Amino acid sequence: MKFGYARVSTKQQELALQVDALKAAGCDEIITEVETGANNDRPARLAMIDKLRKGDIVTVWRLDRFGRSMPDLIEKVEQLSAQGVEFISLQENIDTTSATGRLIFHIFAGLAEFERNLISERTRAGLAAARKRGKLGGRKRIMNDIQVKTARRLISGENPVNREEVAKMLGVSRSTLYRELKE
Repeated sequence: MKFGYARVSTKQQELALQVDALKAAGCDEIITEVETGANNDRPARLAMIDKLRKGDIVTVWRLDRFGRSMPDLIEKVEQLSAQGVEFISLQENIDTTSATGRLIFHIFAGLAEFERNLISERTRAGLAAARKRGKLGGRKRIMNDIQVKTARRLISGENPVNREEVAKMLGVSRSTLYRELKE
């Protein structure tokens, strides 16, 4: 059976273009969904995947309609392949029912992995360079050393002040005060 899957991110967007293309591609059943691409748990897609049997084909209008990123898409298509289900993307002309389509998809997979590795390497190199320059990662401190000393004196002095009051006086939240005092 040939399933079509069409998705838009918001109710303001139209599914018609995708549905028409999937009908023209000969899909027996078309599953539609209005769900953001950032959400990986798309109910209609998950329900369709549960219906799939060996020999079925999933067809999408474009790759980005099925997966939220290239690594996610590759993972999803490999899961389909493990079930004996083929995958077709109309706009990119990817068809895993043929040897050429599988090759192209695996080239995409290799490029996606290469991209992930490059991003990781650049991130590590950037962090190392920043550390060499004396920069620390993370959020900047809200309280300076003088404020921390003042807070400690107020809390542990002869007339101790409530921590909540100290936080208000210094213009910080209680959790910030507790964290700074702990360090």
